[in-house]
Amino acid sequence: MILIEYPKCSTCKKAKKYLEDKYVTFTDRNIVTDTPTKEELKEWVEKFSFPLDKLYNTSGIKYRELNLKEKRKTMNTEEQLELLSSDGMLIKRPILLTEHTMLTGFKELEWNKVIEEEIK
Repeated sequence: MILIEYPKCSTCKKAKKYLEDKYVTFTDRNIVTDTPTKEELKEWVEKFSFPLDKLYNTSGIKYRELNLKEKRKTMNTEEQLELLSSDGMLIKRPILLTEHTMLTGFKELEWNKVIEEEIK
């Protein structure tokens, strides 16, 4: 499993502690210093049939500053992937990648289900 997170983010801290408390082995990746590439994002969206709009950190300052709520409407998939890969702060976090699933944000019940399936 890979946890892609921003160390200063309180939700990311909760997710990381959750995984550690469950004794889950994972690789930790900083979303700012090791931002997912356009190719990685594209692969994840396709592999997990993940909606592109769910990758945006819509509550983030940069999202609002760039007026992405409106700009996204006219951008194609490639342009959006390029934009997201240009700045980790535009991407919703944390991201949990498993062999079979991709989760964004931290909802404990949702994570419980995925962790239980992965451990089996």
